Amino acid sequence: MTDFPSPTEPVHMGLPHERHLRPRLWVALACGLPVLALAMGGMAAPSLLHGIDPSLLAWVQLALTTPVFLWAGAPLNRRWWRSIRECDPNMFTMTVTGTGAAYVYSVAATLAGENFPAALRTAHGPPLYFEAVAFITTVVLLGQILEQRAHARTGEALEALLRLAPPIAHRVTPGGGEQDVPLAAVLPGDLLRVRPGEHVPVDGRVTTGASDVDESMLTGEPLPVPRVPGDPLRAGTLNTTGSLVLTAERVGADTVLAHIIRLVTNAQESEAPIARLADRVTAWFIPAVLGLALATGAAWLAFGPAPRLPLALLNGVAVLIIACPCALGLATPVSIVTGIGRGARAGILVQDAAALEHLASTTVLLLDKTGTLTTGRPRVAAVLPVGPQWTPAELLRLAAAAEAPSEHPLARALVAAAAERGLALPAAEAFRAEPGVGVSAVIRGHRVAVIRPTGSLPPLPPEATGATLVEVQVDGTRAGCIALADALKPSAAPAVRELRALGWRVELVTGDRAEAAAPVAAALGLDAWHAGISPAGKQELVRAWRARGARVAFAGDGLNDAPALAAANVGIAMGDGTDVALRSAGVILLRGDLAGLVRAARLSRATLRNIRQNLFWAFAYNFAGLPLAAGILYPWTGWLLHPMVASVAMSLSSITVVANALRLRHLRID
Repeated sequence: MTDFPSPTEPVHMGLPHERHLRPRLWVALACGLPVLALAMGGMAAPSLLHGIDPSLLAWVQLALTTPVFLWAGAPLNRRWWRSIRECDPNMFTMTVTGTGAAYVYSVAATLAGENFPAALRTAHGPPLYFEAVAFITTVVLLGQILEQRAHARTGEALEALLRLAPPIAHRVTPGGGEQDVPLAAVLPGDLLRVRPGEHVPVDGRVTTGASDVDESMLTGEPLPVPRVPGDPLRAGTLNTTGSLVLTAERVGADTVLAHIIRLVTNAQESEAPIARLADRVTAWFIPAVLGLALATGAAWLAFGPAPRLPLALLNGVAVLIIACPCALGLATPVSIVTGIGRGARAGILVQDAAALEHLASTTVLLLDKTGTLTTGRPRVAAVLPVGPQWTPAELLRLAAAAEAPSEHPLARALVAAAAERGLALPAAEAFRAEPGVGVSAVIRGHRVAVIRPTGSLPPLPPEATGATLVEVQVDGTRAGCIALADALKPSAAPAVRELRALGWRVELVTGDRAEAAAPVAAALGLDAWHAGISPAGKQELVRAWRARGARVAFAGDGLNDAPALAAANVGIAMGDGTDVALRSAGVILLRGDLAGLVRAARLSRATLRNIRQNLFWAFAYNFAGLPLAAGILYPWTGWLLHPMVASVAMSLSSITVVANALRLRHLRID
């Protein structure tokens, strides 16, 4: 089982687990919203706070902001101190430096505002920045919780993979009895029994018995495959009907399932270049701001008018306050959160914020077949009777009647096809199912068998190319064949056309046979197709494209797709896919069709464009405000950037960024 860290241990970006951060977020929200209302309420509705003593409002804001900064923001503050101690500036360095300067200044203004120079006081006393402290701390906490939830999917996906291997195996003793043993106690050469409905515990070969085994987790093939003595079995696959005894060959870490787990583990990576832009900027921005603040204080001490010391301190602090990265800190998370919300309303669940960025720059899309392009449910594509005595309707009626008692996917497809055509099914008697061969029953006095084809196969019409064939026999004589195909989803063809119009190269990658892959690729006009590809092969194909500099998206829905989903720049899972696929992907299409991928591509491009706009305004504000806060215009105009003006400018920059991000709520992506 996967070991998870305790709530207080760092798990991502040097912060504790989100379970430890969530209570702090609630406290920050509960205290921060009233602070925001008190600070901004007077501007929005001047009469709202009329008559209330400004000093009382200041003390209330101090009382509410202190737990936000010192307790809710404690993990951020510890991360800030670590970045200072290790000389490793990052977003926390910039954020806490700004909020810390604003908090210390505001506390000083509350406690001793009457001692501030008159030029820096209003009729209500020195301006305060408590709302910026509370707001920024809350937003950063929210962003870190969202990121940790994306990272937590790694452990969940591995847990789902591990659950595929049963914890107990049924070992056959030399005397013919059975002994339940832990999976870890199974050795190569042991005989193990696998009952109907159980997962195969280890890799091996069938010794006795016959059954149909669902191997879709490995191959993507939707239909169970027959397994008889001598055939291989893989750990994690599902035995559907008969009882099997296998000889264990590869156990523990040597099984194919264990190999898939390693592939997923090694491929999990997290990178969000634009979301980390602030980290890269702080490598020079924080030292520059600190240097500018010190230089400002020194210059005012050396050359400024009286009183030199208060003006030097306040102008130095003004530089730190106006550099407080409120707009910069909001630029990316507000756009991403808004974009994620817009996607959810369109059936697009974004599990990893970085996926939005990667999707916007995608150049190659690799698609699984079964469940992604096709429905994953076989349907009758053609009925091919032999001889004039059999009509297609009568042949289908007999086959469906014989299969009616069976739960096999092909049986359900035959019965559904008969129902769609309005065919009444006669009663089946003396039903027999032979795993790996087929079924038979007595229908109106005749023994009807639906089995694997024998002898030469009839020519198939175009619509049945690549389909699975079953043979229908009546009293031991072939009466005809029925072709069952996995139909394309109606949205597949138009979606592929639109994706190619976006400039994407679209390729099919499937574990299915070439005979099944080629017709699908031709019908959709794909750029290329790859058949018979294992889970490791899918991942290697993703890595090969990435090694060539391509930005790769992979779309799939099965366990066999999980390594490729994790290795791609962005993994896209169908909403009706397996748990492992859903947890390995960055984007889930809840409606399970590629039309959602087209919408996701448009959303990602719009979100990235919105982030770039926000970053422009955030940086423009900082670069314009810093020289003014330092007093660069004072020698010529005698003008200083009043803290109240800085407060309004800070608020306006944040409002601009938020308002621009909120435009994504009404984005048209259909």
